[in-house]
Amino acid sequence: MLPQEPLLVSTEPWSCFSKSSPPTARDTSGQSESNSRRAVTSGYLDGLLRLYQDWHHNDVSNNYIYVRRGLLLCLKHITNVQLGRETFLDCQGMDILFTTVQDCLSCKNLDPIITIVTQILRKCYPKEPLPVPTARSFYSFPLPGNAKAEPPCEGSEGDYESDGEEEAEKNMDNEDAESKEEDYDLETDVSKLRSRPVLDRPEADLGQYETMCPELSHNFQEFESESEKEKTLEDRTESLPSAPSHFIPSAVSVKHPNCRWRNQSITEMGPDPGEKDFQVPLQSWTKGEKSRWDQTDEKRDIAEAARDADSCEEEDPARSHMLTLRPLPEDAAWYKKVFCSECEAAINSYPGGRLESSDTVTNLLEKHQGDIPFHSPLFYITRAKCVKSIPNYKDLAFPDFWGHQPPPFSKPMLERKHGVQRDKVLDDVRRLIQPDDVIGRTVFDLDEPSHSSPAAPGCLTFFSKFESGNLRKAIQVREFEYDLIMNADVNSNQHHQWFYFEVRDMKLAVPYRFNIINCEKLNSQFNYGMQLVMYSVKEALQGRPRWLRAGHDICYYKNHYHCGAAAGGGVRGKCYYTLTFSIKFPHKDDVCYLAYHYPYTYSTMMSHLDILEQNRNPKKVYWRQQTLCQTLGGNPCPLLTITAMPDSKKRDDLEQFCNRPYVFLMARVHPGESNASWVMKGTLEFLVSSDPIADLLRKCFIFKIIPMLNPDGVINGNHRCSLSGDDLNRQWLTPSSQLHPTIYHAKGLLCYLRSIGRAPLVFCDYHGHSQKKNVFLYGCSIKETLWQAGCTVDTAVITEDVGYRTLPKILDKVAPAFVMNSCSFLVEKSRESTARVVVWKEVGVLRSYTMESTYCGCTHGLYKGLQLGTQELEEMGSKFCLGLLILHLKSLPCSKEVMAQAALLLDLEEEITDRTQRSCSNSCLETDDEPPCVEELDYDTDSCSDGEGDFSELDQEIQECLSWVEGQTEDEGATMGQTCSSKALRGLYMSSQPGSNSTALPLSPTALGVYSGFESSPA
Repeated sequence: MLPQEPLLVSTEPWSCFSKSSPPTARDTSGQSESNSRRAVTSGYLDGLLRLYQDWHHNDVSNNYIYVRRGLLLCLKHITNVQLGRETFLDCQGMDILFTTVQDCLSCKNLDPIITIVTQILRKCYPKEPLPVPTARSFYSFPLPGNAKAEPPCEGSEGDYESDGEEEAEKNMDNEDAESKEEDYDLETDVSKLRSRPVLDRPEADLGQYETMCPELSHNFQEFESESEKEKTLEDRTESLPSAPSHFIPSAVSVKHPNCRWRNQSITEMGPDPGEKDFQVPLQSWTKGEKSRWDQTDEKRDIAEAARDADSCEEEDPARSHMLTLRPLPEDAAWYKKVFCSECEAAINSYPGGRLESSDTVTNLLEKHQGDIPFHSPLFYITRAKCVKSIPNYKDLAFPDFWGHQPPPFSKPMLERKHGVQRDKVLDDVRRLIQPDDVIGRTVFDLDEPSHSSPAAPGCLTFFSKFESGNLRKAIQVREFEYDLIMNADVNSNQHHQWFYFEVRDMKLAVPYRFNIINCEKLNSQFNYGMQLVMYSVKEALQGRPRWLRAGHDICYYKNHYHCGAAAGGGVRGKCYYTLTFSIKFPHKDDVCYLAYHYPYTYSTMMSHLDILEQNRNPKKVYWRQQTLCQTLGGNPCPLLTITAMPDSKKRDDLEQFCNRPYVFLMARVHPGESNASWVMKGTLEFLVSSDPIADLLRKCFIFKIIPMLNPDGVINGNHRCSLSGDDLNRQWLTPSSQLHPTIYHAKGLLCYLRSIGRAPLVFCDYHGHSQKKNVFLYGCSIKETLWQAGCTVDTAVITEDVGYRTLPKILDKVAPAFVMNSCSFLVEKSRESTARVVVWKEVGVLRSYTMESTYCGCTHGLYKGLQLGTQELEEMGSKFCLGLLILHLKSLPCSKEVMAQAALLLDLEEEITDRTQRSCSNSCLETDDEPPCVEELDYDTDSCSDGEGDFSELDQEIQECLSWVEGQTEDEGATMGQTCSSKALRGLYMSSQPGSNSTALPLSPTALGVYSGFESSPA
């Protein structure tokens, strides 16, 4: 039984607040700042600390937890003011609470005590600036003319996200205020929402983009000679892997909910791409055989690579430079196992185990298994030599050179360990309380390379000066703990999120802790199951070249670092957050790479395009690769045109070729969103594949594709901006030809297409989303925006084609990672200058989208509970193509030939099946950087493309098409590899029939509103 004296004393500190009764936690939470200051100036804070200490030592049976918690709440509210925090530190409050909380950690019943103590310690930890000379990027770039990098904006996307555990006590009033703030951002001015063609340049300037549309004026005479020259190439392309990903894996193939082996669903998906017959220029092997090196191909490709490098030097001698592959692990015994004794001797002859680049490449290419589809180390080197970077990179990161092969399994989202965040916070506080065990040695520093101590015994060695690399500084805190600082975007002092660096000289089976201490977002998917990725060089050279999800004890929280006005270039009081994780490396003295997400560099993209172009079938695939423009940094931004070659040179076939509707796709405007490039990779490989679905899709559309809209940002390791320091996806209203050339010319090309009556049917900008799970689309809708904002909508005045919902509803059915209920079609004021909104309003594209792919995983469907890997992202890219084909069949007039092929190819009874309805109940812990959508809306039937209508004509059209199909020869059916059935074709229109459970909008054969100018395919 506790003595009574403490109970009498416990009311004393609060006599100034309440004379009638002792205070409770509820009372203290409502006290004003002035009362907190009075408590401090009256000397009560020291008394509260001693009182809490007394209760802690005497309440050995933990019978008075709520009394102790009430005292802590008093301390918490007093320390809300600066004076209270300063007095708390003077009274040794950090030591007292840190010491007392150690006795509570082993008892789960004391979690309420531990949580409040942790919050007080975090809040009162003395603020200090980051240990860097300035918050601005280490790299700077001189802008053309008198232009200057724009001052950093105070708020970026996601500024209204919560702070995890620290803000868990936010009340509903705050949430309501947040919701009102989101609604306030909605555009409610109907005149601004209406589509209005606007030119931001003289109309005469659009003529320059005619050369970027050679498909509209090509006579195809040259293709006769081209076809003769490329006959051998065509033979090779027969082995180009068709992308079978339009088949959906069955959930029954999953034997364990937490570990899904991909080869278990081969019957549904077709063979794994890594096991299929395919051929890239560096390899020659057949199915069932061990990979073998073709010396003839090797010599030919080395010669081609040399010619490419020479041409690069001729164009710009300064662009081509010597590159050295990063040193391999320094372990002669291990080399003896993996390589030959000659290679071991060669390595030993070089200081530090470093080979000359040519010798390294030769030895490694002999070891390369050649089982990574669409990747060539030689092609990568050739392209990397021509890259212009601010640091003038001289090193190649091994994963980008060697390549990545998806693992045979999908990894589940990481289960959060109880108390992991508080344990990390207390470890941070220990540095302040017990500074003697802190090493504080700088081991890597871009700002002061001479201050680095990479040779210090027992410490890791870091490096990041390679393409897309980002690590500014590494400080050894304890023997196995390091603080890491990321570099800001070039010409900026913010956007710290992307990281990619090398680490070596590790010990085996030791958990190393890494703390990235200058993150900026208020919350992260790292708190909800996301892991970073790791690549091991030793694993790769033993036949497992892959990025893997890695790390445990992962959490993300606010730290004590802040950005002062001087260091931050005028921005005061910006707080930073810590991403902390622990890793056990798989090998001793390995070389490993750690990254925020699966890296995809500019050189990877360019070499990928080279391989796709060489391996396409030139008689079937029309491919034109042009340069949209040069970037600020002097790197070419590629523009692709992909469609099907005309069936013949007959007038009807050429007209059909020219009159195909356009689809305009872009990716990677934000450099840190590497997942967007993996989705784009899947799209490109599907489009040029020999898959019959891809062949039909090419006959339906002309694809204009900009696979990487911000090459400079990707090259230099930025997260969000270009070299101008601007977010390029906020420049679409009035892009500068000097500062934002890729946006200026991409918009110019779109405006040119609109001016000649060929505005795209679909525009999609591929992105990555750091705050939400799943894959989803953002679109644009006048009515949904007004309804969400609470405005009255006069349907007699405001009519809207709801066809913008058709594609996402199709994707919801055919793409396992896609979730319709995560989509939003609201137009916000803060996003009026994004590509999605500008293309919708100014170019008049109804289906203008941003496709967001999660960095983390899925909450629904086949991949529920799993983190997405590169294979799932690539699959999403191919599923998007399938969705476009179905959209074409549902929304545009089609010839009988196209309908017949669709009936033969698409077994839509399996393809469009209603999976379990997704609920819109996202976790309350997850937040979105765009307002949520209103799902169920009562639309008026004012759509001219997807409205309800009389389906008797549609049924008649289907029957006529079926009759036409059944009358075709058996040879045609055999060519397509399947037979047509009435059931299969009717499946395509399943959503049109009354009483259907499908959520897709009904088919209407009418023209598409603003797209009525398109010619239909010849019947």
